[in-house]
Amino acid sequence: MTKVISSLQNPLIKNVLLLGEKPRARKEQNRIVIEGHREIRLAIMSGFSISDLLFAPELVSPADLNSLTQEVSQASLTEVSQDVFNRMAYRKDAGGLIALAKPRRLLFSDLQLRRRPLLLVLESVEKPGNLGALLRTADAANLDAVIICDPQTDIYNPNAIRSSIGCIFTMPVVTASSEDAISWMRAAGIKIFGTALTANHHYHNTDFCQPAAIIMGSEANGLSSIWLEGSDDLIKIPMMGKIDSMNVSASAAIVIFEAMRQRGFLSPP
Repeated sequence: MTKVISSLQNPLIKNVLLLGEKPRARKEQNRIVIEGHREIRLAIMSGFSISDLLFAPELVSPADLNSLTQEVSQASLTEVSQDVFNRMAYRKDAGGLIALAKPRRLLFSDLQLRRRPLLLVLESVEKPGNLGALLRTADAANLDAVIICDPQTDIYNPNAIRSSIGCIFTMPVVTASSEDAISWMRAAGIKIFGTALTANHHYHNTDFCQPAAIIMGSEANGLSSIWLEGSDDLIKIPMMGKIDSMNVSASAAIVIFEAMRQRGFLSPP
């Protein structure tokens, strides 16, 4: 039987709010909050386990609700009032659906790389919005994986999920230390291309047809010394204007799609 909740003081509602706001709560409970039909469906398709599905009947279409309830029949289904839903929702266009799910924490050993993998590595990413945009680019290019080193934000931050439009679920994502990532890539025969303003080589003169990883640093500080020294080659985007900085997600897209151009815009075998 479907429960109906109209009070913000309900323990479930208070917990959803807590999980949305506090990374520590998400870690301790091993639960994340997913908003929106598209994002929830992508999570389900990628094997995420949904424990709770909350919906506001005034906001969700019957078709969207029925399609999800059939796919997550084991999940607890809870009806909430419109006011309660709007208080819980991180965004206003969540479509009347919120799910609680168990996150996936992949290891390097979980990755299934193709013969000539192409990876995106992010060092110390700070802004959830940037992370989401980077994941969208990685999904668009069908990269083998995204590796997030020494993250400064929770990869399952609601804003990261929202800005990625669900690509956090479609991409294999590994979090690791920079040291471990470099060691793993060297053992796997993946060439490391660090991006830096001090580089002597331009990205468009670089051979990305080999197994390759593109390393992006934080917007504030760029790559740290471990990546500047540990990269096989340092590359840069020519800057023609009066400033020497671009948004990290825009920079990553430029380099990634040059790599895809060199590969004939085909997924590497």
